[in-house]
Amino acid sequence: MTHEQQDELEQVALRVREHIVRMSTNGGCFIGASLSCADLLVYLYWRFLNISPETVNDEDRDVLLLSKGHDVPALYGVLAERGFISKERLAHHLSVEDIIYWHPNRGVSGVEFHSGSLGHLLSVGMGMALDARMKGLPTRVVVILGDGELNEGSVWEACLVASALSIDNLVAIVDRNHFQANLRTEDLIPLEPLSEKFRAFGWDAMHVNGHDMRSLDKCFGSLQLNTGRPTVVIADTRRGKGLPSIEEQADRWFCNFSADETDALLDELNGNARATITSERLIVR
Repeated sequence: MTHEQQDELEQVALRVREHIVRMSTNGGCFIGASLSCADLLVYLYWRFLNISPETVNDEDRDVLLLSKGHDVPALYGVLAERGFISKERLAHHLSVEDIIYWHPNRGVSGVEFHSGSLGHLLSVGMGMALDARMKGLPTRVVVILGDGELNEGSVWEACLVASALSIDNLVAIVDRNHFQANLRTEDLIPLEPLSEKFRAFGWDAMHVNGHDMRSLDKCFGSLQLNTGRPTVVIADTRRGKGLPSIEEQADRWFCNFSADETDALLDELNGNARATITSERLIVR
């Protein structure tokens, strides 16, 4: 990845975060977890997934399933920036004029399946990946899971079956932001050692910084999807990433901001982005 490509992805991710903040008004949204997976979604749609607005209905397209469906503002923002839907539709969030709701809706172009955060979509993704393999299609199926969602037993049932059937065109990504609703995951039902658990279930396991585009590029560029084993990528992230005032705040998992608060958050978001870019350039030099 060149510096120019990295800069482009970071600018897209910033715009996606702006969309998320704006969707936190007029009813609110699950802003913290949406911000934590924004970089992942941007990287996948721009650098990894074989899917575009023109190929969205092709049988051999890649598939992205957002199992942690309450984070759909991030997906909506990415779909708008990528051209699947118009950016103007995002202003209809939670409006009766549209179907841009709190959870993914298949009526929105680019959304593959309805979801919540109930542990359902790894099983769905496994079925879609198996179907593609049986048809001889090159389709890769990527399922983004919340770390708190891993408390659902259906996730681990799917892990067992995917391993038993050697479904190696299936990739699970865990958005490891260490929060589940308003509690830390390790204070509720500890998940660690997480990678060892996946490996014990027969999966290849990788770790990556979920906010660093170069690290994501290196990780996904090295994926081996013909090993006879499914793969999990555990992405270390921060809930509320990009907004220091709400980052990792337990009470900031769902927010409904006023117009004035939203303007202040947009200023904070852009100021933090400029400071981060300046700091990184100084380090490089």
